[in-house]
Amino acid sequence: MLTNLDPTALTRMTTTADLAVLIIDGKSVRGSRTRDHQAVHLLAAMTPTAHVAAQIRVADKTSEIPALADVLDGLDIEGSVISADALHTQTDTAQHLVSERKAHYVLTVKRNQPTLFDQVKALPWAKAPALLTETRRAHGRVERRTVKVLTAPRIAFPHTAQALRVHRWVKELATGRVRRTYTYVITSLPAERADTARLAGLVRGHWRIEALHHVRDVSFGEDASRVRTGHGPQNMAMLRNLVIPLLAELGHTSIPEAVRWVSYEAFSRPLGLLGLA
Repeated sequence: MLTNLDPTALTRMTTTADLAVLIIDGKSVRGSRTRDHQAVHLLAAMTPTAHVAAQIRVADKTSEIPALADVLDGLDIEGSVISADALHTQTDTAQHLVSERKAHYVLTVKRNQPTLFDQVKALPWAKAPALLTETRRAHGRVERRTVKVLTAPRIAFPHTAQALRVHRWVKELATGRVRRTYTYVITSLPAERADTARLAGLVRGHWRIEALHHVRDVSFGEDASRVRTGHGPQNMAMLRNLVIPLLAELGHTSIPEAVRWVSYEAFSRPLGLLGLA
């Protein structure tokens, strides 16, 4: 049945009404690859709580870049904040979101846009105060994030109102090894709409959604799934996306433990999660 079910209809059944922040997230379903066809690649618009607002299949031999407009088509995103990774840091995308859809963007800047990256990296970060520092100790390491923000940066990218730099300092407790990385982000949100704390929260939200790839692969075996025909890969991914926030809303902090909990009453608990029992 799932191979024939229209994915658009399934998405409408599971979508959320809260579109204030949408994170664009792409993922290939590696197990769907065959000798004659490449793996199905999906692009989703998700909330920070992992609810799926829309999901589409990216056409073969194309990329996520033009598909961003397609996945947002049909959603009322006026005033929404759209967060996307560096692949989508494109002038056409920024113009589409701000000028045409009346939304705001939060975009990561990496070396795939070398001129823009050099401009953002060269901003006077040394003179900017460290407005937010967070320290976290978990998983055998200590991580410290320091956030700096510059308003009205002079860079050649449309509608940019602020630039943000996240310095991540990570120490592995077992080995003492220290890693330092810098992440650069630009946004069309003005300072009065997004202070440092909010911008840092938007960046963290994007990282959390990207971390769900591991959950989908390890706890739900997405890449190992042999569902290949019709709409099966897309619909199965949609159902996995549906389950993750439902389990979180029930208070489960460990997805593997939550999956085991459901399996103890495999016929009744899934229906209860969906409000059908």
